[in-house]
Formats: sequence, structure tokens, C-alpha cells
Amino acid sequence: MNPEESTELVSRNMAEVITEEELSEICELEDPTAYIGYAPTGTMHIGHFTTIRKIADFVDAGFTFKILIADVHAELDIEKSPRELIDARTEYYQEAIKGMLEACYIDSEAVEFVKGSSFQHSPDYQKGYMKLMENMTVNRAERSVNEVVRHSEGMKASALLYSAMQIMDCAKQGLDVDVAYAGLDQRRIYMLGRETLPKIGGEAPSCVFAPLLSGLTGGKMSASDESSKISIHDEPEIVVEKVESAYCPQGELEDNGVLEYAQHLVFPILEKNGDSLIIERPEKYGGNIKYTSYEELEEDFLEKELHPQDLKKAVGKAISKVLEPVKARLEDREKLMKKAYPEEF
Repeated sequence: MNPEESTELVSRNMAEVITEEELSEICELEDPTAYIGYAPTGTMHIGHFTTIRKIADFVDAGFTFKILIADVHAELDIEKSPRELIDARTEYYQEAIKGMLEACYIDSEAVEFVKGSSFQHSPDYQKGYMKLMENMTVNRAERSVNEVVRHSEGMKASALLYSAMQIMDCAKQGLDVDVAYAGLDQRRIYMLGRETLPKIGGEAPSCVFAPLLSGLTGGKMSASDESSKISIHDEPEIVVEKVESAYCPQGELEDNGVLEYAQHLVFPILEKNGDSLIIERPEKYGGNIKYTSYEELEEDFLEKELHPQDLKKAVGKAISKVLEPVKARLEDREKLMKKAYPEEF
């Protein structure tokens, strides 16, 4: 794969790339590196799955890819995860992510898992984020992390350290990466990083931001609203039921989570395996349809050639199928699940 093809692959279906010129130059390197970080807080859901699916594009484009299990960040975001459960949740996240990688036809040996606490307590790393914090205001640091850290009764001071550490993860004292890959809610943190890292002798990270996908009830997906999301632990019939009752107005693209999951999760996995999405319907309604690309499906849906209920039924089944290896892996780790989430399992 040449650098132009690698750049296009990494950029596809993303909300923003900062900057495209930088990414093109990085794709010309002999061994480009990228990372994404997950703080082990609540159980994982389809939003996590869509970002993990994208890792396949980085790997195929020739990147060395690192997955940060950010256990120290989870401690700083204490409202989401009791400190005594973080070790178990760290193990759970790694196992769940390996299952999702498998479902996306990515060999887990092709990526590097790194636990935050394995390097974030080192003197060089700590000195680095102290220097970063000397180059940012409290107001700017607070704004950067506002969409990421939960603070029901006023932001805790630990959130300011959260953003500085996330920036430091990109530096040589951290993971030493060329590209930071994250959801669009992380944008302010990395933009602050692009400004401050050069001030302490580091390099500004290039950024690839995934879109924040809509929930099944329309609008932004909420991890705390069970009807808005699909958990990786949902039984197949629950997945199908949630998708079939989802917000999906005929011919409309905006806030349509069903189409978004088809675009960002279902079709990339089908394409990786050379499969198609089959829409099953009676002959009196036109018979079955086979879609080999998301673009074909979207066009028919917007032209009202594809009924929402037929779309939802097919996407629900497809999501349920790609979840199978993830569920199978975690069902063999029942003790871990109960240890990590004693109130849920």
C-alpha cells in the first residue's frame, strides 16, 4: 500500500483529521505509530466497538498501533469507577478489546497493549506534565476536559491533571506516537496538546478524530441510557429488539444511529471478510437485496427504496453476529466480570 492509499484508509469515515498534510507525511514514514486510550470505567458498548474497528485501518495502513488502558486516568475520573475496582476493570477492558479485535479480523498480537500505570509514574513523565501545566491556564485545562470527565457537583482538581497526562501520553516520555486517534469529544484536549507540547521541547501530535455516533433513540448516544446504546453484553434478541425499535425515519440521515452503525461497524467488517449485507423481505415487497457497500445502502434509503424496518432488521442481525466472539470471550471470564462490576454481574 502506497502512502496515498494509507492516508485515505486512515482518514475514511472520520470526523476530522488534523492535519491532512501532516498525516500524509506520517504515512510516508518507515514505521508510523498511533494510539488510542480507554479509561477502564463502565462496561464497554458499541461506541467503543466502532472506534476499535477503525484500528484495522491503521494496521492495514502500516501503522504500529498502541492501545492504552488508562488505569491512572480512571482513578482521576473517580465518579465513574471506584478505585478498588480499577485493576479488575483494567483486565476486563483488555479482554473485551481483544474480543472486539478478533471480531474485526485483527490479530491482537498486531497491536501493543500498554497499561498507563506502567509508565505514568516515572520521574521523566511526571516532570513532563508538570512543565505542560506551567504552560496552560486553569480555565483552558478545565474546558479541554469538560466533555470527558464526569463532575456532577463541580469539577475536581484531578480533572486538570487528567488533560495534562493525556497530552503527555503522546510525548517521548509517554507512548511516543505520531498520531493520536480518539473520539471527537477528546478534541479540545489534543488541541491544547498541539499548543503546549512544542513549548516544552516536544512535537505536536497529529490527530484523527472519530465522529460521536448517534444513539438508538436519536441524538447523542448516552452510556447511561440503556435504550440509547447497545452493550457488548446484550443478548442477540436484545440487540435485535433495540435496533428494530430505534429512531430511523424514512429517508432521513441526521441522528440516524442505525445508518451510522452500518457505516462505521457493520460494512467495514463485512468488507474485510468479503461479505455483503442481505436485506431480507417478501417477494411482494421486492424480494431480498444484497448490498456490497454502505454507499449503495445509504443511497437507496435516502431515495426511500429501502424501508426503515427492513434496514433495522438486517442491521440488528449483523450487529448481533459481530458481537458473538466478544460475548463468547467474556462469558468464559465470569469471575473477572463479577470482580470488575459486582453490582451488574
